Amino acid sequence: MRYPMIRTAAILLSAITLVACSSTKKREPASLTKVEDKIRVESVWSTSVGKSETFVMRPILAGDYLYTSAGNGTVTKVEVLTGKKVWEVKAPTDISSGPGSDGNVVVVGSTKGVVYAYDSDGQKIWEEKVGSEVLTEPLVLGGVAVIRTIDNRFVALDAKTGKRRWSYVRPQTALALRTSFAMVPIASDAFITGFSGGKIGVMGLASGGVLWEASLAYPKGFSEIERMTDVSARPTLLGRRLCAVAFQGRIACGDINSGTFTWSKDFSSHTGTAQSQDFVFAADEKSHVVAYKAADGVEVWRNETMTWRDVGEPLAVGKVVVMGDKQGYLHFLEQTTGTALARVRVDSSAVDAAPIVASGLLIVQTRGGSLSAYRPN
Repeated sequence: MRYPMIRTAAILLSAITLVACSSTKKREPASLTKVEDKIRVESVWSTSVGKSETFVMRPILAGDYLYTSAGNGTVTKVEVLTGKKVWEVKAPTDISSGPGSDGNVVVVGSTKGVVYAYDSDGQKIWEEKVGSEVLTEPLVLGGVAVIRTIDNRFVALDAKTGKRRWSYVRPQTALALRTSFAMVPIASDAFITGFSGGKIGVMGLASGGVLWEASLAYPKGFSEIERMTDVSARPTLLGRRLCAVAFQGRIACGDINSGTFTWSKDFSSHTGTAQSQDFVFAADEKSHVVAYKAADGVEVWRNETMTWRDVGEPLAVGKVVVMGDKQGYLHFLEQTTGTALARVRVDSSAVDAAPIVASGLLIVQTRGGSLSAYRPN
């Protein structure tokens, strides 16, 4: 029963996409207006790490190195400062998730439900079947690799041996997004993640128990498609402040310790939030970028110049908020006003994941396989 439900969800989500795209006039991406650069964004290095295919591949930083994966099974270790490839290996099957790593072990999931682990020298140390496709990048923390499968199961494997430690099965909703549901560490022994049905919760690393769970959004509407409310995007933390957003739901911020949200607004996004000390940023399904006051959720500004450009996950850094789009551009907006400060093009393919900040560089991976580093000045 598990697999037919997944296929049904995938088919219906394809139908949603087709319906949304049926009016080319409405879905036509906004033309780019000229930006007079107020900051200089210097290209430092760029290398090819393999195409993501239909998956979102997010590089991960571990010490002075980046680890990446590609749809054809390629896993690569790259020096942060130079972009030099330290090693590149090929998994036995196609890969459907970005990598997870603690710097000692690199773990990736596959379309066949097999998980592969490599040591810091690129040698495969184990592989383990987890039953179904893995779209979420593994979380490697405290000697454990947590795997989340597409059928809503969490499996914890020993990071050194692949031996199963625990598993947790999450109840299924009638429909769910066929996408990665991020897992974010919040301590050495716990992580936060979203669930289908509009819920978010903290899970313990030792046993897989749910430490707390809260409703971020509530399903509404008559059809199962209308009632699909998933918290798939990556939650963000700044101190104790937790912010998250749901597809066809709400954006909200609150306290990570209690799981209590202090404010919320109707919002729909599957790309996530970014936080600065004073603001929370998110892009909705139309690619309208919105800034809210972090303290009370009052809307500060709204930028609609990138309508239907399918902007990806945002990153707040310094005085800017940065996000890519489906045509390979990186957009730099001023945090206080939403004004465009600069724009650079990585390549001609989509930038889904937020850039990574490392050693003064902004590093981004595109679906076309470019891994590129920039230095804003």
